[in-house]
Amino acid sequence: MFDSLSTIENVRLNFSEGGLLFMNITLAFIMFGVSLEIKIQNFKEIFYKPKAAIIGITSQFIMLPALAFVLVMIINPPPSVAMGMILIAACPGGNISNFISSLAKANVALSVGLTAFATLSASLFTPLNFAFWGSIYVHSFSKAAELNIPIELSFLQMAKTVFILLGIPLILGMWFSRKFPKITKKVLKPIKTGSIIFYLIFIAGALYANLKFVPLVIVPLTIIVLLLNFETVFSGFIMSTIFRLSKADRRTVSIETGIQNSGLALVLIFNPLLFNGNGGMAFTAAWWGIIQMITGLLLALALSKMRQVIV
Repeated sequence: MFDSLSTIENVRLNFSEGGLLFMNITLAFIMFGVSLEIKIQNFKEIFYKPKAAIIGITSQFIMLPALAFVLVMIINPPPSVAMGMILIAACPGGNISNFISSLAKANVALSVGLTAFATLSASLFTPLNFAFWGSIYVHSFSKAAELNIPIELSFLQMAKTVFILLGIPLILGMWFSRKFPKITKKVLKPIKTGSIIFYLIFIAGALYANLKFVPLVIVPLTIIVLLLNFETVFSGFIMSTIFRLSKADRRTVSIETGIQNSGLALVLIFNPLLFNGNGGMAFTAAWWGIIQMITGLLLALALSKMRQVIV
């Protein structure tokens, strides 16, 4: 089924220095925009509702990477695509999860709290999860070892990159909104709109720069990404249902687990000190970014129309 993906197995997709700088600035701007709505109170939400928060954190940082690895073992995609799936599952929640939670009539306060926690803790959890599950995969498949994708040695570099791209913009955004509340109120809406537009341009640019490969991978990657997307949302729903969370909290945990930061994944993949533009990983992350936005919006619209349902 995935034979056509072999064409990108050993491809290295390259961006110019200017292109890489644009990617880094774009992601930092997106995260700055997200952080303008995050307050200290949102972190307190985790303590106010510890059960929902613990389940959300466990679902996202423990259950999701493990299930993604299981999916990789079941469908057995080309190694570079498998590593892209593992990296996506290791990334924190995406920048549009709060917006989708709002559309879905979920618990937005919990969503923002989980996003804030995930963003700050990603410097530890993202490299840790990728190193753990990635190393198991590499040692399980001989072909994976031939990709020469760094696992153990990339931890510190990845943690540093994640903190610069996510942690610093988050801290600056929270400081700015607290220091200049009136200005924040005026610029919040255009920055949020601009963040979504930049996010789409960001993903589209990564695909357009390597357009010649798209026709070869679009169908098999769509199948893979849809399977991973279904698994991420479903795992969050199952976890929150087992522990009897409220309907709004179940929706929040499902969305937060199902929306991953593909922009961060792409920046890490194109970092020459980490994955150096690995083709399979890059296309998987970029296509994930598009599919998760489409499915997330469709899910949110469907949930917003429902009344007496379990989700």
